[in-house]
Amino acid sequence: MQIRGIHHVAIIASDYPLSKAFYTEVLGFGIIEETYREVRDWYKLDLALPDGTQIELFSFPGAPPRPSYPEAIGLRHLAFATPDLDAAVGWLERCGVLVEPVRVDEITGKRFTFFADPDGLPLEFYEE
Repeated sequence: MQIRGIHHVAIIASDYPLSKAFYTEVLGFGIIEETYREVRDWYKLDLALPDGTQIELFSFPGAPPRPSYPEAIGLRHLAFATPDLDAAVGWLERCGVLVEPVRVDEITGKRFTFFADPDGLPLEFYEE
């Protein structure tokens, strides 16, 4: 078996238009395809990251909230690589996104910060 990388990450949004704007306008991901399935009343938005990885943004009516505990077992956060952390933080702040103070990874010496999407999904910018 060979794994070549991550193909996509799937995210369920509570407010589809708000999350669509966040991921396309704030984070700048390109739209590959948008699908509306009337029978089930849900949207799926395929988004492209510069390295070819994709995000599938879904909306399902009545989706329950996911309990979140910072150190619970499971996916902790989704990290995006950036060559310029200061520029990325500045852009998020100009867009009204709350950003945690920049920290330094004790192991790699690289700088990073956390912020959240409209549903509180923890996201990270990690400086390359």
